[in-house]
Amino acid sequence: MTQALKPATTRTMPVDMISPTRWIERGWEDLRANPLPGLVHGLALALFGWLLLWLARDRFWLLAGAFSGFLIVAPVLATGLYHISRERAAGRKAGLRDVIALWRSFDGRLVRFGVLLGLAGTGWVMASAGLITLWSPTPILKPVDFFRHVVLVKEVGLFEAWLVMGSLLAAPVFASSVVAIPMLIDKSVPVSMAVTASWRAVADYPGPLVWWAVLITMLVGLGMVTALVGLVVVIPLIAHASWHAYRDLTVTPSPVSFH
Repeated sequence: MTQALKPATTRTMPVDMISPTRWIERGWEDLRANPLPGLVHGLALALFGWLLLWLARDRFWLLAGAFSGFLIVAPVLATGLYHISRERAAGRKAGLRDVIALWRSFDGRLVRFGVLLGLAGTGWVMASAGLITLWSPTPILKPVDFFRHVVLVKEVGLFEAWLVMGSLLAAPVFASSVVAIPMLIDKSVPVSMAVTASWRAVADYPGPLVWWAVLITMLVGLGMVTALVGLVVVIPLIAHASWHAYRDLTVTPSPVSFH
């Protein structure tokens, strides 16, 4: 149940190259102030990731598709944490009951956006399969095959092309969602308007948002290499930080007083 408490600092700041680290700091403050909802989200997503690993451990393309969809749709699954940050900024403490109520409202906009993100993940896996199948002289059937014949080969080419293609395909997904998802929680706007606002933010602040994307990738990578254990903290940290990114990117900064 929502409880009253002292409002958090809500003043938005000008967006610059330091902003992404500031968003992480604010996200960490939100997580520390109200850890239970975030850790429950992170644990649930980590458990789901472990389930995917177990089910598709010997089938590389099934595993790649499942994990791609999992990582792309994860921001939608963490929308309850945007609500937690919004309530804290307003001086209220929201709990798991409020998050559950948000999901039970079954917002069709979030469902549609999640489906679109899922389709984007499917497209990425199909493009990867096409590239690797055409380029690799050895069939890639298991995860070990991918590391042996794509990642660890001495010749420069396939792995680098795979990374470049992944970046090119991930960029429009990031640009479409960086502002859109928290905006759909915050305002009653159509998906098209939220996506437009997201692209506008990327056009206005390309440097900071490229750095923000890199930070997110590094944090998710850290969560992955720790056998997904790190995702328990990384997922809520990124979700809370994303709320503050949205606020700075869409709200006119308050004037700074020096008195």
